[in-house]
Amino acid sequence: MRRAPSDREPKPTSHPEHARSRVGLVLSGGGARGAYEVGVLAHVFERILPQLPPDFDFDVVSGTSVGAIHASYVVATAGWEGPQRARRLAEIWRGMELEQVVRIGVADVVGVPLRALGFARLRRRAGGKARAQEVIGGLVDVSPLERIVAERIPWADLRRNLDGRPRALCVLCTEVRSGHVAVFMDGKLADPGPWASDPNIIAIPTAISAQHVRASAAIPFLFPAVRIDDSYYVDGGLRMNTPLSPALRLGCDRLLAVALKHRPAPGEPVPTFPEDAITQPAFLIGKVLDALILDQLEVELHRLDVVNSLLRQGVAVYGDGFVESVSGAVRERRGAGYRIVETAVVRPSEDIGRIAAQCYRKHGAGSLGALPSLLTRFALRGVPEGEADLLSYVFFDRRFTADLVALGREDARRNEDEIVRLLQA
Repeated sequence: MRRAPSDREPKPTSHPEHARSRVGLVLSGGGARGAYEVGVLAHVFERILPQLPPDFDFDVVSGTSVGAIHASYVVATAGWEGPQRARRLAEIWRGMELEQVVRIGVADVVGVPLRALGFARLRRRAGGKARAQEVIGGLVDVSPLERIVAERIPWADLRRNLDGRPRALCVLCTEVRSGHVAVFMDGKLADPGPWASDPNIIAIPTAISAQHVRASAAIPFLFPAVRIDDSYYVDGGLRMNTPLSPALRLGCDRLLAVALKHRPAPGEPVPTFPEDAITQPAFLIGKVLDALILDQLEVELHRLDVVNSLLRQGVAVYGDGFVESVSGAVRERRGAGYRIVETAVVRPSEDIGRIAAQCYRKHGAGSLGALPSLLTRFALRGVPEGEADLLSYVFFDRRFTADLVALGREDARRNEDEIVRLLQA
C-alpha cells in the first residue's frame, strides 16, 4: 500500500523530462560477488572521476542487496578524494571473512533445522526488546553485517550530500506480505510520480538509513526480514537485482552499470555437464541463482537496446518530434516517457564461479573456520571441477574477494575510455 511521506521525510520534487541530461550509476546484488563491484568503483574513484569536470557527480545512484550498501557508500563519500574513497571501500573486501558478514556457531548449526521448520526462532545475541522487534525470522545471526553497514558508511555525510545538490539515492527491497518491489528513494530528485500507475512497485520517498540498506541485503530464509514502519522487507534482488528502472524513471539518459556475471564471447562453446552433476543440489541452486539474480540485467539491457533502435529509426524517418509524440502516450501508462539512453556496462572478463572454484581448491576453507567452512563445502558438493556458482555467492574469504577486487579494477581499466566518453557527454 502506498503511503504519503511524513513531514520528516524529504519531499518529492517534480521535474520535467529532458530538463537536462542526467547520469545514473546502477549497482547489482550478488553476495560475495560484490567484491568485483568494489574493484570497478575503486578504479572509477581513482582514475576516471579525475578526468571529468570538478563538479561532476552521479545524479541517481540505484542499488539492491550488496549493491545497496555500495550505492549508499558512493553517495555518502561524494566529495571525498578518490584514493580515500577507493581505499576505505576496498579494504573491507580485501580482508573479508565470513564471520564479518554472518556469525555461525554451534548453536546455529544445531538450531538451523528447527528454525527452518518453524519450531524455534533465532535469539539475537545483541540488543534488547526494542531491537528484537526490528527483525523477524532468519536462520543465522547477521550482527556482523549490521555493524559493517552501520560503521563503514558515513551516514552523517550521506545526509549532508542528499540535502545538498540535487541527486537521488534508490535502495530496492521486497515487501514480504505483498511480494512487491519497494523503491526507497532519498534526495532532491526523489520523485514517486513515475511509479503512480505501476501496481507491482511501491515508490517511497524517505530518509534512507542503515535499516533500509540492511533490509535490501536480507537474503530470505538465511537473513531475518527487517521491519520498516509497519512492514517487513527482504532482499530487493528477488524481483529486481540490477535496478535500471529507478534510474530510468528518474530521468537518466546515461547509465553506468556494473554486472556480476561473465558473458561468453560470441562462438564460445556452451559448457556441458554430466547428468550426475545436474542432480546435485549445490549445482542446481547455483544455476538457479544465476538465472534469478544475474540474468535479469541482460534482459533489461536487450530491451533498452530495442527501444533505443526504435526511437533512432523513428527520428530518422519522422523527425525530432517523434520521441516526444511517442512518449506522450507511454507517459500516461508508465509514468515516464521514452528517450534514447546511452549505457556503459562493466562485466567480469572471467567466470566468477570458476574463480571461486580455483581459489577454494588452491587454498581450501582459508580463514573461514571449522563451522563456517561447512557452508562452503556444501556449496561445492557434487559440483563439476571448475564450476562453483553457488560458492561464489557465499565465499566471503579474503583470498577470493581480493581476487575479485583486482579483476574489477582491471576490467574497469579496460573499459576506461568508454566510461569516460559516457560520463563526459
